[in-house]
Amino acid sequence: GGGHGVAAARRLRPGPAVTADGVPVSLRCGLAAGRSYSGGSAYPSVSLTCPLPGVPKAVFAAAESRERFETRVTVLENGLRVASQNKFGQFCTVGILVNSGSRHEAKYLSGISHFLEKLAFSSTAQFGSKDEILLTLEKHGGICDCQASRDTIMYAVSADARGLDTVVNLLADVTLQPRLSDEEIEMTRMAIRFELEDLNMRPDPEPLLTEMIHAAAFRDNTVGLNRFCPVENTDKINRDVLHSYLSSYYTPDRMVLAGVGIEHEHLVECARKYLLGVQPVWGSGQGRAVDRSVAQYTGGIIKVEKDMSDVSLGPTPIPELTHIMIGLESCSFLEDDFIPFAVLNMMMGGGGSFSAGGPGKGMFTRLYLNVLNRHHWMYNATSYHHSYEDTGLLCIHASADPKQVREMVEIITREFILMAGAVGEVELERAKTQLKSMLMMNLESRPVIFEDVGRQVLATSTRKLPHELCALISQVKPTDIKRVVTKMLHKKPAVAALGDLTDLPTYEHIQAALSSKDGRLPRLYRLFR
Repeated sequence: GGGHGVAAARRLRPGPAVTADGVPVSLRCGLAAGRSYSGGSAYPSVSLTCPLPGVPKAVFAAAESRERFETRVTVLENGLRVASQNKFGQFCTVGILVNSGSRHEAKYLSGISHFLEKLAFSSTAQFGSKDEILLTLEKHGGICDCQASRDTIMYAVSADARGLDTVVNLLADVTLQPRLSDEEIEMTRMAIRFELEDLNMRPDPEPLLTEMIHAAAFRDNTVGLNRFCPVENTDKINRDVLHSYLSSYYTPDRMVLAGVGIEHEHLVECARKYLLGVQPVWGSGQGRAVDRSVAQYTGGIIKVEKDMSDVSLGPTPIPELTHIMIGLESCSFLEDDFIPFAVLNMMMGGGGSFSAGGPGKGMFTRLYLNVLNRHHWMYNATSYHHSYEDTGLLCIHASADPKQVREMVEIITREFILMAGAVGEVELERAKTQLKSMLMMNLESRPVIFEDVGRQVLATSTRKLPHELCALISQVKPTDIKRVVTKMLHKKPAVAALGDLTDLPTYEHIQAALSSKDGRLPRLYRLFR
């Protein structure tokens, strides 16, 4: 340390600045800078390109072969599938997905899935309350979440990977041993009533329209059944009703335990320990037969006349709008045509009329170029694609002032007809690139990988990897788009309309427009316009 002392003393003295080894700074930063390395003047000529003498050869990490990224699936003796995906990092996402949702409620009271979603992670055989569960998770820095859709319910936990044993034990208890106390059920009733009120009050009616279009497209069956609990059922659903449903649908052969960021063997070991030979709280007696109905597309219209003039009062009220959604049956996610439909949905794109700028936001999609940019009075035009194991629905949602409803409907029907026309090479490539980049960017996040693994394994017992999906997307040609659209346009439309519907064309006229050459509505001849 003597040298440092000298250097320090030198720095205190006024005079030309020098570095620790006595070379004046002006020189070091001037001519000598190129030749002198960090070791100072002791090694004036160490090459940066040749290996150092006497140092062992470095072993670099190579890109792993694809096998390491495959999703591994093990089926236990009771039919439960255990799926895992390796991912580097300290945290993991683990959960149980059950093939159970509102589509299975035909023989039961509608709203059971909605109740189960709200009751998830409440008290169980081992845990006295939700708080106890949250405290247990907190020890491993964990969080939990439950989401129910039309065909799947998903119980998920993200936590430190070292807490895997605790997490799987907790998930098993939450799904198979819930207490469903009277108090919890009463709280859930209140929560659901509040949510239903909120759903009708929201300025963005998209969730409501999605419900309506499903109900119109698949009237009274499978995915057309209500995803939210009807108000009149909130008091009828109790523990017995739930147990009767759970005994049919919460069986091991309808479940997947999926994990991302953990070792497969470890997950299987935990599954054997906590999910094999477990007697659920509702007993092992088989409930009613499982509803295996295949979705029947009916088409049709659902209208809700609603005064939207006071939806959002405030400093900047949204003007009164009428919302319309028109959909046609597409295909299931198990069919090959699913990929062309996904590309088509991306190509239609669209969005709202505000704050949509910026690259990658879909400003060059058809619903922007042909609809929002041309018709300034349109507030929104967005394409959606819903896909299930036995059917699908491609729809366009649009909203505008009630006086423009007729024109708005015609613009949408024309866009449907134009889908079967010429597809530009540039717009198709752009849509394919956008779909691939969206897929890859979403799959950067661990919870998204988890859901992808879980849903794919639940539906098919295997998983298509992102690079396989990208390859399939790359292969889509204009002829594929034309083929799937032509097939789709042969079906009756499904229509959902919400708001002031005075000028809404009849369902027959909308159907006629979608079977015409140019997508125009039949002309109305009225004496007094």
